[in-house]
Amino acid sequence: MTSLRDAVAMIESARREEGLQLLRQIASSGDPNALFVLANLVWSGTFVPQDPVRGRQLFEYAASAGHGQANLYVTNLLANGVAGTRDWPMAVERLEAEGRKLHLRQRALDTIKAMDVDAQGNPKTVPSPRVLSEEPYVRLLESLLSEAECAYLIDLAEGLFEPSMVYDPSGKLVKDTIRTSEGAAFHWLIEDPVIHALNRRIAAVTATGFDQGEALQVLRYTPGQEYRPHFDYLEGADNPRPWTALVYLNEGYEGGATAFVRTDVEVRGKTGDVLVFRNNGADGLRDPLAQHAGLPVTAGVKLLATRWIRERRWIP
Repeated sequence: MTSLRDAVAMIESARREEGLQLLRQIASSGDPNALFVLANLVWSGTFVPQDPVRGRQLFEYAASAGHGQANLYVTNLLANGVAGTRDWPMAVERLEAEGRKLHLRQRALDTIKAMDVDAQGNPKTVPSPRVLSEEPYVRLLESLLSEAECAYLIDLAEGLFEPSMVYDPSGKLVKDTIRTSEGAAFHWLIEDPVIHALNRRIAAVTATGFDQGEALQVLRYTPGQEYRPHFDYLEGADNPRPWTALVYLNEGYEGGATAFVRTDVEVRGKTGDVLVFRNNGADGLRDPLAQHAGLPVTAGVKLLATRWIRERRWIP
């Protein structure tokens, strides 16, 4: 009797189409593991045309059939509304049930309960920014995140770090050639309700929509690592990045300041501070004064979260 393992082996060999057909057949019987595997392929566009809406539906089927990881993904997608309906109250209700079995989900729930958010997860208030520069446009929002929220992001990033990646002008995620840090990206499936609420807070202080933001990334810089002078704008891209938000997650390191290399602006934020700056000028073109760098860390470990914000909707 053929099995899911057989289907996966075929997909990974020269018998790909035969394996995909077998996988679909097993999934159609309601097998939760087969549904989950198929959902991942469809969501990511691996071996099949990418279709996030259909992928989300398959994750929902897998969750209904009892797949634990799919259940967590569905809760996350209900919170952020990627590729389907957004239902924040339902996501929080599901998180409460998950928290009774999983410590990390209970911690997520406790973190949300400590937030000052409305019934849809939006921040009720945000601090006024401190003006650091008009040209380039740079603002610092002090204590936008709490120490507990920063610690949550740091802990969640552990185990996810890999060489830093970046989106090229075509939208493809590629290895970054000028950033020597390690990065942990909270892509949409693992963007849990806590991360989503924080992303909405960042959207509020930049007067943008949540759906314009790329995945939040936590960056880790150890001594000698840096982000050499660069621009975030992605000039020539169909959907460029007019905004960047940098979240300082810790202190206790040396070096590592954020420096705007064509001006005298240099920033070392405290835990929870968020640096926001524009990457383009009034003419809509890349602002040459927005060139910036993450200076080399000389001692300790620097942890920073980055949220690049696009001109238009980015999420599916």
